[in-house]
Amino acid sequence: MPLRHIRIVGSGLIGTSIGLGLVQRGVQVTMVDSDALSQKLARDLVQSSSTEVPDLILLATPIASIRSALESERNTSVKLGFMDISSVKTKVKVDVTASGLPTTNFLPTHPMAGREVGGAESARADLFQGRPWIVDSEGVDSNLVGAGRELIEILGAHPIEMKSAEHDQAVALVSHLPQLVASLLAGQLSDAKDDWLDLAGAGLRDTVRIAGSNPKLWREIISSNSEAIKPLLERLIADCSALLVDLKDEENVARVISRGNEGRAKIPGKHGGKAREYTYLPIVIEDKPGQLAALFDECASAKVNVEDLSIEHSPGQFTGLITLALSESDSEKLSDHLRKKNWSVHAARSSLQ
Repeated sequence: MPLRHIRIVGSGLIGTSIGLGLVQRGVQVTMVDSDALSQKLARDLVQSSSTEVPDLILLATPIASIRSALESERNTSVKLGFMDISSVKTKVKVDVTASGLPTTNFLPTHPMAGREVGGAESARADLFQGRPWIVDSEGVDSNLVGAGRELIEILGAHPIEMKSAEHDQAVALVSHLPQLVASLLAGQLSDAKDDWLDLAGAGLRDTVRIAGSNPKLWREIISSNSEAIKPLLERLIADCSALLVDLKDEENVARVISRGNEGRAKIPGKHGGKAREYTYLPIVIEDKPGQLAALFDECASAKVNVEDLSIEHSPGQFTGLITLALSESDSEKLSDHLRKKNWSVHAARSSLQ
């Protein structure tokens, strides 16, 4: 049965992004929030509402508010049941059981997507495109599971079945620990001299990007998943201590960097699955209007797929360096194509560094 109407309780970044994405694809959405101003902003952005009984009630509230949200929505008519998007699943399942709602009528899920800025004002309809979305369907009514998966796929995400306990361990490693590390590192900058920070480059900015996250949101997430996070922090502290003991030992430092290389290489590519090895093709272009568009027209003519790009350009410089990430075969094809058109193409390399 195609989804017709979703009631979303919670008008933050995730809830409003879901609403925007669903409305773009023809699904009616009613945005609800305990905060009147947040609700009004979300409704103005989503531009949709319905008096029809919703297929699903989607809870997009903070973890601590799940139980109260369930209680406030228990008397709302719904065809199939409830679904949540909380970032910690074990605690939510406990709260659902305590609320008295049959667990068959509640589908625990978690979209692996977000931004370092929150609120409805930061919402994006394409936030979930290509992203994994965890689903724990164990013991849940099959019609509710089917509707939840349909919603996920409508938004461009791909559902991944995973039990709640395993989910909490996984996100502790790939999401919660990185947040803490970024925040701890950025905290070291608090008392730094301004002229030292003027030297900061992309490496520091990339590493601390998520340190701009909402403290109120993250204190709840970390607390709710502390049992899974604690052993990871302990292992990180042990690794830091071992490095500190032998900091002058070049081989020890090299081992730390090499192990980091290995871990980074295991991170999947942008479409999920095994990480792809890219070839990086540098191209020098003139600093004038239309050059970048012209370059991508040539990529289309050569029928190659550009996976990523970087741009280096200094103020006042008459040229810029565009580095395209492609498969090895596409890099060779594009290089030959551009040279025939007299573009300034340089030797491709297998690493961006």
